[in-house]
Amino acid sequence: MSTSLHPITNWPTYNKSLINRGSLTFWVDAEAMNNWFHHGHHGRRGRSQLYTDQTICTFLMLKGIFNLTLRATQGLLDSLFELMNVPLCAPDYSCVSKRARTVAVAYRQPSKGRITDLVIDSTGLKVFGEGEWKVRKHGAEKRRVWRKLHLAVDPVTHDIVAAEVSLENVHDAEVLPTLLNPLRRKLGRVYADGAYDSKASHQLISRKGATACIPPRKNAGLWEKGHPRNEAVLVMRKEGLAHWKKISGYHRRSLAETAMYRFKLLLAGKISLRNYNGQVGEIMAYVCAMNKLNALGLPVRVPQV
Repeated sequence: MSTSLHPITNWPTYNKSLINRGSLTFWVDAEAMNNWFHHGHHGRRGRSQLYTDQTICTFLMLKGIFNLTLRATQGLLDSLFELMNVPLCAPDYSCVSKRARTVAVAYRQPSKGRITDLVIDSTGLKVFGEGEWKVRKHGAEKRRVWRKLHLAVDPVTHDIVAAEVSLENVHDAEVLPTLLNPLRRKLGRVYADGAYDSKASHQLISRKGATACIPPRKNAGLWEKGHPRNEAVLVMRKEGLAHWKKISGYHRRSLAETAMYRFKLLLAGKISLRNYNGQVGEIMAYVCAMNKLNALGLPVRVPQV
């Protein structure tokens, strides 16, 4: 019987966290139920909304985690409240469809101090399109629509500290200011792939007081004298890209790929709402679900010597 090269050392705790992922009382906790309805008025003309943003976010998280439709999620919540004998009711599915366009999702976890490393990457989420087998067998249809999810991940805690949704034709480097500017925590090193190799990206990272770890593009030229990127270009010309990745610690960026994989594995990698603003709300609720799962517990691995 083979053994893992990196065995999990906290298996009892991690096993319990895996079980709790399916607990309805974990997703619909006491805090969510206490803030289920709006209790005050917004101070403007018209009545205030009945359900809070936290309620809409909880609804969307349940929808994604259990891979349900909006109608089925409404039925699940109503039956849960009936069994718990709680005087609450689920939002109507049409209400959630509309509120998802404007919902403010609080996905960030409480600050844990300075971020030593920050890894950034993006991935595509399917809106319309076929499965892999159908594409290989009959070819892809013209109606293939994707949205891009850009994530900034703390590799120590695996928390998603910044997230942004864009259209599929938006370049990764264009979204970098949206990810980094809201962060008030001190940054150490920022890891990203070659798509972020631009002067604007390096300047932004430098203004945040961080060091950029971005591989220069193939046949990249030197920038102005004394720029930190020039050292990476010279190393790549002399020793190659693999050597630069080894000495720079670029392998830590793979943790962003791990976050993308976990996102798609848990939430099916597909969004269902048809309005773009609604899709943004749906995806951000899924990001909140990912951070909520991290709070349950993650595996701790120690390499065998």
